[in-house]
Amino acid sequence: MDTDLFQHTIVNLFQGFGLSVYIGLTSIFLASWIGLALALMRGTPNTLAARFSFAYSTCFRGTPLLVQLFILYYGIGTLSFVRENPVLWWLFSDGGRCAILAIGLNSGAYISEVLRGGFQSVPKGQIEAAQACGMPALMRFRRIVFPLAIRQALPAYSNEIVLAIKGTSLASTIAVMELTGHAKRLMNQNYAIIETFVLAGVLYLMINFFLLACLHMVERRLKH
Repeated sequence: MDTDLFQHTIVNLFQGFGLSVYIGLTSIFLASWIGLALALMRGTPNTLAARFSFAYSTCFRGTPLLVQLFILYYGIGTLSFVRENPVLWWLFSDGGRCAILAIGLNSGAYISEVLRGGFQSVPKGQIEAAQACGMPALMRFRRIVFPLAIRQALPAYSNEIVLAIKGTSLASTIAVMELTGHAKRLMNQNYAIIETFVLAGVLYLMINFFLLACLHMVERRLKH
C-alpha cells in the first residue's frame, strides 16, 4: 500500500472510528445497568422477578447478536404501532440506535451472570455482621456487597466489554457507517482487502487496549 492510499484509508477509517467508540461505550453503559438490575432480580426472593431474569438471560445468551440486531432493525421497525409512535419510531428507525440497543440488551444478559457470580462470592459472614450492626440494606449493598462483588467480577466484566466493542462491527450489516462499514466501502474502492482490514483491526485493538488499561487501573485500586 503506497503512502497516498495509506493516508486515504486512515482518514476514511477514522470517520467511522468515532461512531464505533460511541456505539460501544453507550451500549456498555446500557448493558451494565441492565446486567446489574437482572443480577439483583435473580437474587431476590421474588419468584416472578427471578424467573424473568433467568428467562431473559437464557434467551439473549442463547441466540446470536446478529439475529437480535436484525429483529430489532428489520423486524420491530416494520410494525405499524412502532411507526405510529414517535418515540418508538425514533428508536427503531435509526441503525445506530438499534445497534446500541441490541448490543446493550445482549451484553446485559452476560454481565448479569458475571455480577451474579460476584454477588454469590461475597462472604455471608460480612453481610450478617453488617446486619447485626443495624446497617440498612441499601448501605450494606453500597459499602459491602457491591465493592466485594465487583472485585471478583471485574476480570470477567472486562472480557464482556471487549466483546461489546467487537460487537459494534455488526452494525455495518444494517447500513451503519462505523469502522467496519467504512472498511467495507474502502475495500470495494481500492481492493486492498488485507491492508484495509488490518488497519481496521488495529483501530479496534486501540479501543480495547485503552478500555482494558482503564479497567486494569480500577482493578489494582480495588485491591489496595
